[in-house]
Amino acid sequence: MDQALKPGLYIVATPIGNLGDLSTRAAAVLGAVAAVACEDTRVTGKLMQHIGKKAKLIRYDDHASDATRDHLLALAAEQAIALVSDAGTPLISDPGYKLVRAAREAGIAVTSIPGASAAITALTLAGLPSDRFLFAGFLPAKDKARRDTLAELSTVKATLVFYETGPRLLDTLGAVDEVLPGREVAVARELTKLFEECRSGSASELIGHYTQHPPKGEIVLVVGPPGEREVSAADADELLREALRDRKPSQAAAEVARATGLDRKMLYARAMELK
Repeated sequence: MDQALKPGLYIVATPIGNLGDLSTRAAAVLGAVAAVACEDTRVTGKLMQHIGKKAKLIRYDDHASDATRDHLLALAAEQAIALVSDAGTPLISDPGYKLVRAAREAGIAVTSIPGASAAITALTLAGLPSDRFLFAGFLPAKDKARRDTLAELSTVKATLVFYETGPRLLDTLGAVDEVLPGREVAVARELTKLFEECRSGSASELIGHYTQHPPKGEIVLVVGPPGEREVSAADADELLREALRDRKPSQAAAEVARATGLDRKMLYARAMELK
């Protein structure tokens, strides 16, 4: 970058795997800032080495103190500094929004340098509806909390996008299979890397595959929206009868509502009649 950057905070997206995805503009900004706030100085140090630039690296992550944020704001008021995550676009499932919010409140200029995002990359590969989607970050680690969160999102008429890890994938797919039955699911992993994969199917089908082939690497889980098909009254009754075999009417109604997009109260009333 031939011209010095104006003071402020520069949000810089970095590659999610393939270093070739770092934009020319992003590399120029990283080479011109006085400091870079990053999740892991070792990871960002390697990126800086790759582009042949040096800058002061300051750790800023979930555990950063208010004092660290105040220090970064003081720097940004006088100089150009960058914010990066270990991979992808900052603020997407990381604490960067607090720094951006504080900078805006302090009247500090904020500039975003767009680039790679694992969530968007997975969505473009999955072949699921993308006109409306909800990114929900990481699901809770505990089983009940995970299922409760999925149940809360079950009525959202949009494709759902989650981040996940290899060791937790099978448990999460099991929860999706139980709480969001009938949804199409895609598992995208190792995005932009040599062994990139995007596998789709039902949650139970994917459980079968990944039981035999334990997944590695960072994962994006994409779950299709509810109610994509027309459901007749006879079909709804059949689903309710099946669910009522081992569930209470309220539970059966909730399950069929999640699978079909039909009104839960209407289904509950019908379940009571069938029971």
